[in-house]
Amino acid sequence: MIPAAFDYHRAATLDDAVSALAGGGEDAKVISGGQSLIPLLRLRLAFPSLLVDVGGLGDLRGVRDEGDSLVIGALTTHDEVTRDPLVAQHCGLLREAAETVADPAVRHRGTIGGSIAHADPAGDLPTVATALGATMIARGPGGERAIGAGDFFVDYLTTSLAPDEVLTGVRVPKLGAGWGYRYLKFNRTAQAWAVVGVAALVRRANGAVAEARIGLTNMGTKPVRADAAEAAAAGAAATGEALAAAGARADEGTDPPSDLHGAADYRRHLARVLTTRALVAAAGA
Repeated sequence: MIPAAFDYHRAATLDDAVSALAGGGEDAKVISGGQSLIPLLRLRLAFPSLLVDVGGLGDLRGVRDEGDSLVIGALTTHDEVTRDPLVAQHCGLLREAAETVADPAVRHRGTIGGSIAHADPAGDLPTVATALGATMIARGPGGERAIGAGDFFVDYLTTSLAPDEVLTGVRVPKLGAGWGYRYLKFNRTAQAWAVVGVAALVRRANGAVAEARIGLTNMGTKPVRADAAEAAAAGAAATGEALAAAGARADEGTDPPSDLHGAADYRRHLARVLTTRALVAAAGA
């Protein structure tokens, strides 16, 4: 299909992008890699009055070390995330998940900022950001602000970004000694969206699980934390049996969709199975 008509502005600077969005009204959209937005435009599921292209803003690309955390520029592609040595050293969960995104063509064009701002509950990186407790950095007319993952994702394809704000980066905590991780998902083909995905983080101490963080993909209208499973895993022995008991609670409090790819009860089953496997792998049990 052919997209509806829209105006186009290629931003020369970040301030230029913010100014263009502020003047474009609530229907203005930011575009960079375009791997999420362009399909919506072609299917006429999005009708922006203005597209603000930030793809040329090199300052929004790359990974930098900020002590206890890494800041990943919003225009950093999925492929760049998978190859970055800082990400490999300090946040392997993000690297592992980025390697599973779609196919090589999408990973070379799609950006971490675009994926997170798109806020598809079936997307991999919003779930990882939620599990990590990442902080999104946005710039608007009033300056810069930081938004925690729990507040950033609001509903289906909806974030707390204001219409005149640009997501400039994502701050993720470094995973120190004792942390293990695993991202698992079930999908129909390698390029398809996840039917269900699980991002698991486990910190071991003295042979037990000191802390667990679990994010779920496609188990609601936004990325969700498996709170019951986290609570059950914390303090449990780092054994397959104990972690299976925790994983069996992964779907509690979730509201998965039913669609052509799977009924809600099937997704609940997948969440329990994948969470158990991810916890066991993350704990090295």
